[in-house]
Amino acid sequence: MKQILTAPRLLILLLAISLTATAAFAATKKRSAKVPQRSATTKSRTASASSAKKGSKPTAKTTAKTPAVKSKATTSKLKGAAARRVVASTRARSNFVAGGPWLEPTFADSTTGDMIDGEDLTVRRAAVDALGAFNGSVVVVDPQTGRILTIVNQKVAFSAGFQPCSTVKVYAALAGLQEGIIDRSTRQKLYGRVTMNLTDALAKSNNPYFANIGTKLGYEKVAHYAKMLGLGEKAGLNIDHEQPGYFNDGPPKFGGMGMMTSFGEGIKLTPLQLASVMSAIANGGTLYYLQYPKSQAEADALSPKVKRHLPIQNLIPEMTPGMLGATEYGTARRAAYDPNEPIFGKTGTCTDRDTPTHLGWFGSFQEVNGRKLAVVVLLTGGRYVNGPAASGVAGQIYRTLAQQKTTASASMPSPMETATLTTPVSW
Repeated sequence: MKQILTAPRLLILLLAISLTATAAFAATKKRSAKVPQRSATTKSRTASASSAKKGSKPTAKTTAKTPAVKSKATTSKLKGAAARRVVASTRARSNFVAGGPWLEPTFADSTTGDMIDGEDLTVRRAAVDALGAFNGSVVVVDPQTGRILTIVNQKVAFSAGFQPCSTVKVYAALAGLQEGIIDRSTRQKLYGRVTMNLTDALAKSNNPYFANIGTKLGYEKVAHYAKMLGLGEKAGLNIDHEQPGYFNDGPPKFGGMGMMTSFGEGIKLTPLQLASVMSAIANGGTLYYLQYPKSQAEADALSPKVKRHLPIQNLIPEMTPGMLGATEYGTARRAAYDPNEPIFGKTGTCTDRDTPTHLGWFGSFQEVNGRKLAVVVLLTGGRYVNGPAASGVAGQIYRTLAQQKTTASASMPSPMETATLTTPVSW
């Protein structure tokens, strides 16, 4: 039997249907109100993309909204360490574009303005190719005569000098050996239980080892030996524009004697001065005046001139194992290319406070095809500049010259036949 709807029941049913319809209409209206917002946003983005694609300018409304949306998204994602890395990266790129904190560029044409009429062009070509795009200077000397075979970037080589960085350890080692406070095999206490001998200290360029030498010797003795080895005076004989560098008249203000004998604080060294002392070690103790011929005729007529004889013959065997160790397992490994053709040298890396310029030094010598050569490399700039990089440049020079089987040079008199301009000196 079908149920009969009475008036009250019919009224309740109609009311329920009405309420349901009202709720549904309200929900539909609410959803419809949201759709235009999304559609407008989508339309705006589409129009912006379309405008960019066609090359037209976006509307002011779109332009105003876009940064705000991106900024909000970026801010929400970049938190903590991630945000700091992004900021650091941005700053690094800004510094790189602006040149960073260094006043000297890392890369440049280092041959600009050089006068090469009296140079050994075979050696020069090897030096220029090895230096490449680096901003720096290369000096190559014949240790048996004192003749400068080439100077790449004469402007730098003839400057007032730069802090020697760790190449000063060569001077400190000779002083310490002569005074008997170190020897090649005895291990010196550095700190705690750490000890090291001279060979490893030179090879690895250990700062505390050489700082101890300066502290024990004091300023007067360090200055005495440094000046005898040519610091603070011109290395060349009548070389135009050469300068004498600088040696402080007392313990340096920054770090005292320890910094002087480990980093060269208070000293300005020129590439010619370092080439001079490397040549003296290479030839057994004769400090020649460096001579730089201006023409081939001057080169052919060059007569070696002795500045002074240094009594370091018995010290050299104590030094050379550490200088060889530098290229075999130490800071100058980039220089080595053939175990049968060993290179002896010392690197230096630091920042010259006065410039400021980051520096990479390498002073060295080797026998190439029966003839000894002393090569000094100085790199200046910022990023990529250090002693190991300088040693790589020198190694390439030696390698190139060795592969050529011979180096072009006139025959020079024996050192025993040369005239001495000054009397031999003692320590």
